[in-house]
Amino acid sequence: MNGLVFEKRNFTPDHVNNLKTLLLNNYPIVYILYNEKKRPSAYIGQTVQASRRLRNHIEDKKRKLLNRSILIGHEKFNQSATYNIESNLINYFIADNHFQLQNVSQTRSRVMHNYYQKSFYNEDLFQVIWEKLREEKIVSDTVENLKNKDIYKISPYKELSPQQLDIKNDILNFCKEHVRKDGNHVIAIEGDAGTGKSVLLSSLFNTIQDMAKDDSSLLFGTDNYLLVNHTEMLKTYKSIANSLPNLKKKNLMKPTPFINQKIKTEETADIVLIDEAHLLLTKEDSYNNFRYQNQLDEIIKRSKITIVIFDAKQVLKIKSYWNERLLEEITNQYNAKTVKLTDQMRMNANSETIKWIDHFVEKEILQLPLEEDSSFELEFFENAETFKTAIESKNNEIGLSRIVSTFDYLHKKDGKTYIVDEEGINMPWNSTQESVTWAENLSSIKEVGSIYTVQGFDLNYVGVVLGPSVSYDEKKDQLVIDSSKYKDIGAFISRTDMPPEKNQEIKEEIILNSINVLMKRGIHGLYIYASDHKLRQRLLELKRGKRL
Repeated sequence: MNGLVFEKRNFTPDHVNNLKTLLLNNYPIVYILYNEKKRPSAYIGQTVQASRRLRNHIEDKKRKLLNRSILIGHEKFNQSATYNIESNLINYFIADNHFQLQNVSQTRSRVMHNYYQKSFYNEDLFQVIWEKLREEKIVSDTVENLKNKDIYKISPYKELSPQQLDIKNDILNFCKEHVRKDGNHVIAIEGDAGTGKSVLLSSLFNTIQDMAKDDSSLLFGTDNYLLVNHTEMLKTYKSIANSLPNLKKKNLMKPTPFINQKIKTEETADIVLIDEAHLLLTKEDSYNNFRYQNQLDEIIKRSKITIVIFDAKQVLKIKSYWNERLLEEITNQYNAKTVKLTDQMRMNANSETIKWIDHFVEKEILQLPLEEDSSFELEFFENAETFKTAIESKNNEIGLSRIVSTFDYLHKKDGKTYIVDEEGINMPWNSTQESVTWAENLSSIKEVGSIYTVQGFDLNYVGVVLGPSVSYDEKKDQLVIDSSKYKDIGAFISRTDMPPEKNQEIKEEIILNSINVLMKRGIHGLYIYASDHKLRQRLLELKRGKRL
């Protein structure tokens, strides 16, 4: 590409002082400082004063192990462009997972904004720069592959929306104000599936951990944790920790081990962030080694500040039953406040398509939006083979497209293969690996994911199988939920502290919640195959009616 300057050189005082190229010395540039050790380190930056900035790095003892540099300039660079490319490089380096970055959170967080010809710099030029880095054996994987990785999608350096940034700054100020005060302090972040909760949490925890190592910060020296109930998501956070200086795996835990550790040591954590707090137990569970009545309450007692990510529509087990009233009952015992994420960040669907999905998971079947949604496909299928072929085609085209199902088919963790819908879909339930999340395993295109393997994750296209528990009432024109056909036995273990009718009511809620989570995985499209004949025909009627 004309105008691009890409210079590899040693990172020494002589080489820095000998910076003569006009586009590198007098224009904004992006630079990478690195070494080639067995476990290599790197620092990525941008500047409008290359010579001065690089001399500062030479004098910085933190950079003393970095002995190579790559300087990137372009005749059309402006500071918005270099800032954008710097952010992209950090996120893709984290996803490539080769270098441990020395970058720490900046005072001003990265916020989404447009600028002149952004697509040229953000996509076209960045692709050229990345391929040049691959040629030089600095990075290995392609942009296309890396952007489908969960480690990229929830990188702490992803640009935040204005709403996310405002909430992040509010929480950081809350932490600075309350961390030295007596008592227990709580912030609850509420948001529907796809509203950017995980990205906000990742950014927030990384900044808090950077501040804990900064002796000029009010959070210096604090002992902080990120608690993750979801095994698949915990793998992703631990992968991110491999690439960043102040994220340590010992501070990434599941809730019960954290509680038991603090009981044993009789210590109190400073700041604890809880991802997917709607999965926390609300009753004793000896199987999971939890001997108390409410995990959230026990975590709050053992933390000065607790930051809770919560969505009542993602509760999946009776033993973890939450609603907003129960959350308030717990948090109101402490110094608590609530903030809400409302913008849909995952799905590229318009408001009418989102409305259709939201009503569907409340058992209401609306007419399809008349206006075509150009950025999101909502499709219904009559035939299981056509449905499977459509998802495979999208996977071949853009990757990360998977079939998932309601838990209406037998699935045990005994090493045996269990089949989803033998007479229709006829594919095995998901297998899991120790270090790779299910959807990122290339062979998972031949499997069906469950709610437990995809909750919290993005897919490009999601194909949702609605099993036998989801049927249709022709007279009322609405969904009928038959909880007796749901095979997730562990989700339905009844509670003795609730009347039988409440247990039954929650069972229906759990199935609808699972549908809500599954349907909101796709960025570009949602394909639906209903195993129930009546429901399948009703959805096809909607499809035909739209075409008339």
